[in-house]
Amino acid sequence: MLSCIIMKFADWFPYYQGIRADFGYSTEKDQEAAKILSEMIKKKALDPKILQRKIKGKNVIVIGAGPSLENEKVLKYIKKNKKFVKIAADSAVQFLIENKIKPDIVVTDLDGNSKFLQKAEKNGAILVVHAHGDNTDILKRLVPKFRKLVGSTQVAPVENVHNFGGFTDGDRSVFLAEEFGAKKIVLVGMDFGNNIGKYSKEKIKDPELKKQKMQAGKRLLEMLAKQSRSQLVDTAPRPIKGFSPLTI
Repeated sequence: MLSCIIMKFADWFPYYQGIRADFGYSTEKDQEAAKILSEMIKKKALDPKILQRKIKGKNVIVIGAGPSLENEKVLKYIKKNKKFVKIAADSAVQFLIENKIKPDIVVTDLDGNSKFLQKAEKNGAILVVHAHGDNTDILKRLVPKFRKLVGSTQVAPVENVHNFGGFTDGDRSVFLAEEFGAKKIVLVGMDFGNNIGKYSKEKIKDPELKKQKMQAGKRLLEMLAKQSRSQLVDTAPRPIKGFSPLTI
């Protein structure tokens, strides 16, 4: 089982190496981004145990920004299950706030709408901010605007920046919930298909690359499902292999 507070990097590294090879990422740049974030959050870093206290033994809804998020049944399902811990994957936070729902945790590499990320934090959400080689400029611009956060990386952990596993904001949210002992993880708006939801479209420069990233995230979740301790449920029209389907 992948275990990560702080994650056993040796377990994750082979998966990361596959992703790096597929997308041409630089391990050095990813590591440098982690160091930059570490330096920036010395005085505002939260202990990851705050996530454990929030998640352990609880039912969790992970909310992605896929097309099915726009189905009114999804909104009704989220509102109906008020006691579920709500983890928003980046730009899905906009959907929640627009519908007067407070996320408990937001997992983001900061390419979503920063106004809604700031609103989520103001409303009490725990921000898990991810550093990678392509977002150092936005880290420098936006991290100072947040009061407290948990740092994350996809390479070797450094001070106050942790590796919880996962690649995209969506699958990383699921890895996070799994790592911190969620009893049940329900996916909504996590379609991983060929269509991109409107809440994901704001800053997408390369739709084909976005789709490739979603497929990589899907493969990671299929791997996670084989060894998960949590009950995994998927409300998408085409559930991820290893996740129980749920029609809402």
